[in-house]
Amino acid sequence: LLRTVDYLLPTMGGSGHGAGCGLPEVIVFILALVAGTGCSLTSKVLLDMESVGMDGDMKKFEKPLFQTLGMFVGMCAALFLHAGVIMFRLPFPGYKHPKSTSKKAGYSSVGDVGDDDDEDEKPNTNIPLWMYFLLIIPSLFDLAATALCMLGLLHVQVSIYQMLRGSAIIFVAILKHFALGDKLRNFMWIGVFWNVVSIILVGLTVILADDGDEGGDSGKDPAKGVMLILAGAFVQSLQYAFEEKVMSMEVCAPPLLLIGMEGFWGTVVCTFVLYPICYNLPGNDVGGVMENPYDTWVMMENSAELRQMFLLYFLSIFFYNALAVLVTFMLNSVWHAILDNFRPITVWGTDLFIFYAVTTSFGEEWTKWSYIQLAGLFVLLYGTAVYNAPHAGSIKLEGDVLSCFIKCDYEGLEGADDVEAQALVAKDDDGAANGVYQSPYQSPFMTPNTRAKRDKERKAAERMGKRIAKGDRAGSFA
Repeated sequence: LLRTVDYLLPTMGGSGHGAGCGLPEVIVFILALVAGTGCSLTSKVLLDMESVGMDGDMKKFEKPLFQTLGMFVGMCAALFLHAGVIMFRLPFPGYKHPKSTSKKAGYSSVGDVGDDDDEDEKPNTNIPLWMYFLLIIPSLFDLAATALCMLGLLHVQVSIYQMLRGSAIIFVAILKHFALGDKLRNFMWIGVFWNVVSIILVGLTVILADDGDEGGDSGKDPAKGVMLILAGAFVQSLQYAFEEKVMSMEVCAPPLLLIGMEGFWGTVVCTFVLYPICYNLPGNDVGGVMENPYDTWVMMENSAELRQMFLLYFLSIFFYNALAVLVTFMLNSVWHAILDNFRPITVWGTDLFIFYAVTTSFGEEWTKWSYIQLAGLFVLLYGTAVYNAPHAGSIKLEGDVLSCFIKCDYEGLEGADDVEAQALVAKDDDGAANGVYQSPYQSPFMTPNTRAKRDKERKAAERMGKRIAKGDRAGSFA
């Protein structure tokens, strides 16, 4: 195993943003999928576990803000990993380590796949102070998205929760087309349509299951849960785009620093802003408040099982966030969203296994409405595969049965150097494809054509003998 890791890690360091899907990328994607499955399941199990609170009553551990805080604290550990990678020159994507020990190690921006031994190209070594404060923005996105989804998870099954989070692809498509002016191709809109159909099927499952539930969980409102999770997915799509932007800047945030600073700012905001607000707002927790941190502490003290499950949640959320950002770095942010679309399969399958093979106290039961949810899952995967064409493993609409007899034009997407890494191709002024990768989850701050124009200007300047130093381009949001 150590030999395999020793072989894979150096190759990962050379993987570029959108550079295709090789073995290292596949391994990172699978590990992220496993960690993400554990994160979703432990999150739901925590909400269903019981302990004695400060009022002396046995009750469920319904503390969504505490789970959100735990997530951010776990992410803070990435700061220590970041320091270790720099100090001990550990091979890691996004970091450059020159062979000469006299040179400082540094980091590279997304898409910088040059040779680590290039003497002319110096790695970034100094991160400006403003970058640390800039990272509060994705942390606020993550905080809002996680809080909304946790509140929604209180009202729905974890498989429903996971499928609804796949709606991020819909929101990003709308954002790109109408807000950014990056027009989507017809086949991508068809993919978005099927994703909308999947959300409707999932919502229908929730409504029918709620109407047919004779016992009914007290205080549960599935429709409210669906709306909260959809709102969280929208905020999450903004985070995906911003993360890609920050890792693509000339003065960039390497992946581990991005995770760690998001965790740091999220912890600060949760502790000093959200907790005081929730402690003073009316709610259903002890003392008539929205969430009582003192009651949370007592419940944790009174249950060893609760503490163990929270530790498992803590570890899974850290590894998932670390690996998911690596997915964004090594491939692009569309794969981050696709990762969330694959998780419903593993989450639902594991949840059913827990209920039927381990214990009926947790997990999820198969009902007569589960067939509709299963249909929604297949539609979700189909829509994502159509949207992501012509990636390897995607579905191209060529007029056959699998394409629902719809044929779309993929001209301009087939001739790039690396077809597997192409989702869109930026075009020159004359309309010809220039081979520059264009992520379907492009940052709101830099459109693909803007980036292509910037790169063309750099190449023209270098041909004229005007080499542009990275330090001179620092802080540009162009």
